[in-house]
Amino acid sequence: MNEAIARKAVAIEERPMLAVQGLTKIHGRGCPHCLELTGPAMGGNRCPQCGSIVACADVNLTVYPGEIVGIVGESGSGKSTLMKCLHFDEPPTTGSVYLSKMEDGHANLFDLSLQKKRWVCNHLIGIVYQNPMMGLRLDFSSGGNIAEKLIAADWYHIGDIRERAGYLLKRTEIPLDRMDDLPKNFSGGMQQRVQIAKALANDPPLLLLDEITTGLDVSVQAQILDLIRQLKRALGITMVVVSHDFGVIRMLTERTFVMKDGRVVEQGLTDQILEDPQHPYTQLLVNSML
Repeated sequence: MNEAIARKAVAIEERPMLAVQGLTKIHGRGCPHCLELTGPAMGGNRCPQCGSIVACADVNLTVYPGEIVGIVGESGSGKSTLMKCLHFDEPPTTGSVYLSKMEDGHANLFDLSLQKKRWVCNHLIGIVYQNPMMGLRLDFSSGGNIAEKLIAADWYHIGDIRERAGYLLKRTEIPLDRMDDLPKNFSGGMQQRVQIAKALANDPPLLLLDEITTGLDVSVQAQILDLIRQLKRALGITMVVVSHDFGVIRMLTERTFVMKDGRVVEQGLTDQILEDPQHPYTQLLVNSML
């Protein structure tokens, strides 16, 4: 009996937290030739037949519990579109996504009702956007932003909400005396930390980080990256990190997916990709970092 329980526990641990299968996103009317006439080998992601943009094409991705997976690529590679689809900010053209914490991983999240999708975002997924204006209400206090997320996740006691907000702000190195200040009066680095605090409000099992250091000073970038590593050690959150910067990917991730023109062109352990990149595009990215 004990052996059976142990085997079941191992099997559960080996199941991916997140599984993305065949995700495709086409901007435009699309046509039967979109996928075959676009991609790195074809020199771009605009279909010459219909003019549609193939932002993502048949993307497959797995992320295991407690893992940090990186997605790297230049602007227009499709990495941010992938994140928007995972958070239901944009509907995919085709594809499936499964989360082990939702109906034991058997429900395609893209097929859920709008109400259930909101529930998933409020309880199971946190997201930090490149632009804080997408993730924060800049005219709400920093504590109010966190309270908004908590209320959506079924927190109702004002004292508990304020206590949780204070804990998260302290954890993300925002002075507690700034809890009632508006994020629009904060620096870019502080706004990102408030975004992270808000994303962590409901203890989500999955955290999506989309270009969170872009546009920040180098010293502030280092602070944000160090904060992410601290949170990983302390909380063991599963994360997907999107960046155009292999330096960020190297510091944070264990496995990496390289995207170009909407396709995954290479994937593997981050160290292996950095030390021995196989695809010419990955080689170019790695060499540009040196």
